[in-house]
Amino acid sequence: MPGFGSSKRPAFKPTAYGSTRRTRRVPRWLVLLLTGVVLGAGGLLFLQKNYGPPRLTVEQSEQLHNDLNNSNLDKQRLQSQLNQATRDLSAARSKIGSLTTQVQQAQAQVAKTASDLQLFVNAMPPGPRGTSPGIRSAAFENNAGNLDYQILIMQDPAKKIATYQGTLELVVAGNYTSGKHANITLPIGDTSLQQYVFVRGSVQLPDGFSARQVTIRLTDGNKRLSATRTLRVSR
Repeated sequence: MPGFGSSKRPAFKPTAYGSTRRTRRVPRWLVLLLTGVVLGAGGLLFLQKNYGPPRLTVEQSEQLHNDLNNSNLDKQRLQSQLNQATRDLSAARSKIGSLTTQVQQAQAQVAKTASDLQLFVNAMPPGPRGTSPGIRSAAFENNAGNLDYQILIMQDPAKKIATYQGTLELVVAGNYTSGKHANITLPIGDTSLQQYVFVRGSVQLPDGFSARQVTIRLTDGNKRLSATRTLRVSR
């Protein structure tokens, strides 16, 4: 009987069932895990190929990159145009404000001029015939074959509510270069007024004719004479 501390190992004795060492197998859970990974990867590839977005080639990728760059350039260009349009709009608004101020100043000046003119009109003496409307003043001048005229026609203030409608014509007496005397009638046209109207213009004379005296005739819608006045022509 061996004593304690002996280094001799007991002899191996095989059993009736053979060797006692078990064969090592791959665990079932690992097999299932690997199978799931393979099936999942295959399914993912299948979905990407059949239902996912197509993969881009190198040329397509470069084209997409160029399109993106062009889009950025277009965005920058449009932003620059927007900034310029904003500046132009601001300048236009500033100019409109300046023009509005000028218009207001002009309107104030027109109102003052109208007031001053009204004072002048009220101070005008009545026409020599005392008619209303009447020809308060007029001036004529020969000018290179034309007759320049300025005529002021006025109504009495009590009648200025009713607008007068009439026709103006000039009966011109003068001489031709041959010395022949003649009277010619020159129509001026229709005119209307409430209190006053200032008629000015130029009318052509016959060739070689020089005006010496002008009779102004104002007739109403019924061809009745409303006012007349005769004046000398300035030489």
